Amino acid sequence: MNHSNQPQAEQPSAIVDEKGPWPVVTRRVFHSADGRKQVWSSRHHRKSLLIRAAVEAEGIALTLLRCLWMPGRLNWWIGAIFAFGSLFFAWASILFLAPTLAKALSLDTAGVNAIYFAGSIPFTIAAYLQLFQAANAGDFIDDGTRSPRRPKLFGWRPHDIGWLSCALQFAGTILFNFNTFDAMIPSLTWFQKDLVIWGPNIFGSILFLASGYMAFIEACHAHWAWKPMSISWWLVFNNLLGCIGSCWRHRFPSSCRDRKTPGPRLSPSCSR
Repeated sequence: MNHSNQPQAEQPSAIVDEKGPWPVVTRRVFHSADGRKQVWSSRHHRKSLLIRAAVEAEGIALTLLRCLWMPGRLNWWIGAIFAFGSLFFAWASILFLAPTLAKALSLDTAGVNAIYFAGSIPFTIAAYLQLFQAANAGDFIDDGTRSPRRPKLFGWRPHDIGWLSCALQFAGTILFNFNTFDAMIPSLTWFQKDLVIWGPNIFGSILFLASGYMAFIEACHAHWAWKPMSISWWLVFNNLLGCIGSCWRHRFPSSCRDRKTPGPRLSPSCSR
């Protein structure tokens, strides 16, 4: 007989409802022996998020404000490291759009691309932390053992849509590390650019798109849903839009997009 990871008194006794995008289940409702209802959500369980009742009781504004400084939580570090990497991408993009500014700062193409590469490192670190978190989330209903589990560096949970999303995202960040590093190599031919810059870029974008959609349907419990009152929905929805934009931006090889304009010539980079 299966048991909950929670103490015996809190163990759910029966599944009364479950839903999710076929063929996975991302939400289950349990009724315990004393009649209490317990809701399991894949994303909330994976990230140890606050349940909606707790958020509503505290207030969304206060919850968001409190979350600005939570160094004791892995989620906080993941978000902070992603944001730190984004600063590099934003700065490099500004230099790309304002070549006179890059020139004033004595930054050539290689220098601006180096900023993109620097930003890709925090992204990979944060993506790995998400994968580590998903690999060690455990099952809501396990095999009955209560002994501590040895931490897993990567894990293997292909049945878990949250783990799959994180695994694909991590693989995509690795490809963008190669993409942004190769963009710093001078004097590449158009074929070499397509091979070592555009190739990792487009495959990384495809992995991001698949990862973003998996994260979206995990939070929606359906292949599509409109839930503007949910913070989780806005997070995964905006992330999915970014993934679509990245994939669309990098759909053509660099040799088809070369422009004869002055200023830094920047290679495609991670936009997630």
